[in-house]
Amino acid sequence: MSTYRVVVTDHGFPNLRHEETVLAAAGAELVVAQCKTPEAVIAATRDADALLVQWAPVNAAVIAALTRCKVIIRYGIGVDNVDLAAAKARGIPVCNVPDYGVDEVASHAVALALALRRQLPQIDRRLRGGTWKITPDQPMPALRDSTFATAGFGRIARAAHEMMRGFGGQRITYDPFVGAEAMAAVGVEKVDLEQLFTRADILSLHLPLSAETRHFVSAARMAQMKKHAIIVNTARGPLVDTVALAAALQAGTIAGAGLDVYEKEPIEKEHPLFACPSALLTSHVAWYSESSIPRLQQLAAEETVRGLRGEPLKNQVNR
Repeated sequence: MSTYRVVVTDHGFPNLRHEETVLAAAGAELVVAQCKTPEAVIAATRDADALLVQWAPVNAAVIAALTRCKVIIRYGIGVDNVDLAAAKARGIPVCNVPDYGVDEVASHAVALALALRRQLPQIDRRLRGGTWKITPDQPMPALRDSTFATAGFGRIARAAHEMMRGFGGQRITYDPFVGAEAMAAVGVEKVDLEQLFTRADILSLHLPLSAETRHFVSAARMAQMKKHAIIVNTARGPLVDTVALAAALQAGTIAGAGLDVYEKEPIEKEHPLFACPSALLTSHVAWYSESSIPRLQQLAAEETVRGLRGEPLKNQVNR
C-alpha cells in the first residue's frame, strides 16, 4: 500500500514517467487529473499529501479544503496561480522549479533582442515584398555601442548578461535585492529605476509578478526611454502594459519589443500588438527545449519527495 497520495492537478507533458519513477521509489501513489477550475481541484486534491501544479488555480478555497497536504509544487518558475499567503497560513510550503530552463529562457530573450536590434523581421518582410536594399530603414546602433539592461538579476538575468558580454557594450541592471558588489563581480553596473529606463538600449525583463511589479513597463516609463530602445519580456506578461506598449511602438516612442508572455494568454487576436510591425511575438515558448521538459519534471518530483519526507526544501517561495 502506498504511503503518500500525490495529485498532479493538470499538465501538458507527453508523459509522467519521471514523476512515476521518483515517487514510486518514495512509496507514493501518483494520481493524475486535468483540472481547470478551483472546484475541480478541490474534488481531486482534498485528501492529497502533495500537489504538483502546472496551470490549475490553487486559490484560498482550494487550500482551505486540503486535509493533509504537506507541500505544493508548481511546475515552473512563476507561482501566480497559487495563493501563497493562504498556503503559508495553513503551514503548507509552496515551491517552484526555478533552475530547469535558465539557459533556454535567457537565450530566447537574447535571441529576441538580437533579432530586433538587427531589424531581422523588418528586413525579412521588406525583402519578401520585393525590395533589395543593403541598409536598414531605421537607425541600427552597433551592439558594442549599446547598453544592455535587465530588470532583475536572478539566474536567468545573469545568464542573459553572460551571453551578451561577448558583444561588448555596457551592461546594467536594476534589482533592489542584490548588492552592487555582486553585480560588479561579473561586470554589471547596478542602477536605480530611473537610470534603468533612461539608459537602456535593450531592456530585458526578469522580475517576478507582484502588486508592485504589475505594469512595471508603463506608458510613463516608456516615455523616458530612447527612441531606438527595445523591450524584451520573457518573464511574466503583466509586467508590461501591452496596450500602452502597442501605442508606444505605433508612435515611435520606442523602436521595438520582443514578447513571449502576455497579460492574457493566449493573446487576443484583436490585440493592437498584432498591428505593430516592430513587435516580435512568440507564444510562451522561451522555457522549452528537448531537455528542459524532463528536467522540469524530474526536479519537481524530487522536491515533492523532500516535502513528503519533511526534508529541507530547495525552492520554497512562501516562507
